[in-house]
Amino acid sequence: MDNMPIWKKDDLEKLSKLVKEKQSWQVIATELKRSVEAVRMKARRLGLSVVVERGRGPTTTNDLPEELPSVEEALKVLARVLKVLDQPGLETSEVQRLQAMVSTIRTYESMLASYMRYREIEKRLVELEAKYVRLAGEKA
Repeated sequence: MDNMPIWKKDDLEKLSKLVKEKQSWQVIATELKRSVEAVRMKARRLGLSVVVERGRGPTTTNDLPEELPSVEEALKVLARVLKVLDQPGLETSEVQRLQAMVSTIRTYESMLASYMRYREIEKRLVELEAKYVRLAGEKA
């Protein structure tokens, strides 16, 4: 028991945050650099639990962020996923969840690039419309 790391305030706050985000025990353990069992025991003592919903129901909400995540933020998520995937002994369901995250990030990157091109075209169109109005006014 002497070699067990002491839980610091930051660790407890991070544990609580990750549980509220409904992260898996494996992800939480990786983030806190502790074993899954140690994380489960501490969470139980604090009255926290990870709820994994089963069954068929909507998995998304209509709560959209005000700002799109940056490419850097998506890459940070991808880096965390790769770090977790590198660990031996992951359960099949966890590997599948992480693979879905990688796929989602790929899709996001592609759609973000398209969105940025769209915004550039839209900006150019507004500029051309303003120029047209100005030129039409000069001819009249």
